[in-house]
Amino acid sequence: MSWKPGDARRASRSMIRVDQAGEFGATRIYAGQLAVLGDRSPAARAIAGMANQEERHRAFFDAMMARRGVRPTLLEPIWNVAGFALGAVTAAISPEAAMACTAAVETEIDKHYEDQLVALGDSDPELTDAIRDFQAEEVEHRETALAAGAESAVGYPVLSGLIRLGCKVAIATAKRI
Repeated sequence: MSWKPGDARRASRSMIRVDQAGEFGATRIYAGQLAVLGDRSPAARAIAGMANQEERHRAFFDAMMARRGVRPTLLEPIWNVAGFALGAVTAAISPEAAMACTAAVETEIDKHYEDQLVALGDSDPELTDAIRDFQAEEVEHRETALAAGAESAVGYPVLSGLIRLGCKVAIATAKRI
């Protein structure tokens, strides 16, 4: 039996692909930030904790992709370099800019996960439960970043807007490619 347009299984495959790509990108952003910040500042310690959670999210989606036969995005080599560069550049600006990056990314991921939860309904309980759990942690990351001074970063509105736009483009692209 072939899948029909709008089939929940096809939608789940796209969701898994984009979620794994996003979690991979997040691990690379944090790796870039930690490469610049080191491990001694309060910002670096907070980032290291968030990075550990993102790594767990990525590992979950890696395993789900393997079990369900979902191919990764073809753009993973680009996310690898772009994510690290974004993290390194924002950390080089300041710890507050690194946190502004986190706040911007997590704002978009929260919206993205919420849209996925609505679209999934009760069609895929395993994926729904994971997204719900991960979404809560992403919101926690955003709140941590805001509490750490994200909004005091130089050029915050522009920096945040550009990063959020980049996230939207990455999400849309990873669904298809």
